[in-house]
Amino acid sequence: MALNEVHISSLVVHVVADSLAVVKAQIEAMDNTEIYGDSPEGKIVVVLETVNQGFITDTIEAISHLPNVLSTVLVYHQIESLTDDKDEDTGTQQSQLEGEV
Repeated sequence: MALNEVHISSLVVHVVADSLAVVKAQIEAMDNTEIYGDSPEGKIVVVLETVNQGFITDTIEAISHLPNVLSTVLVYHQIESLTDDKDEDTGTQQSQLEGEV
């Protein structure tokens, strides 16, 4: 039974506002990146969907080293696991507050 993982992550990238279009184009050219939004102030929301965690750190580093990028911050990371036998359990667990039934 092989285990398949999908890593879903989101980043907030802050860039020099005048360079927003150029940096967005550079990020969109990277593998497995998708831009979900941006602001005129130079903030970009980037979503990554990858098969391993190493790609996430490599992508954060690559984006951080682009010209006119001020910061790159990982704000979300989730691992979805699926097995070959179609077991759809992703490992998500619901929690309860103390005293809640």
